[in-house]
Amino acid sequence: MDKHKHTAGNDMGTLAEDARALMAATADVVGEKVAEARKRLHSALESAKEIAANVRDKAVAGAKATDEAVREHPYKAIGIALGVGALIGFVIARRCSRKRD
Repeated sequence: MDKHKHTAGNDMGTLAEDARALMAATADVVGEKVAEARKRLHSALESAKEIAANVRDKAVAGAKATDEAVREHPYKAIGIALGVGALIGFVIARRCSRKRD
């Protein structure tokens, strides 16, 4: 999962860099449509920055809340993790046995 997060972060960074490069390349191009497209692109980049900041803040808050809950109730957390792991293992084992039949 960390690999996917890292790849998505790289993709978003590359997209933002490409958008900035496009804006820089079209800076000397005159035209109403180009100016309007540049404004929309700038607006979209700013909006994406705000959304990314909000998502990051919510993820950090969720991680802190989870950490606090686990520290307050470690045995419950271990029990829940064990139960979820067993359930996932059961489902995977059942799917594998169906594929072999």
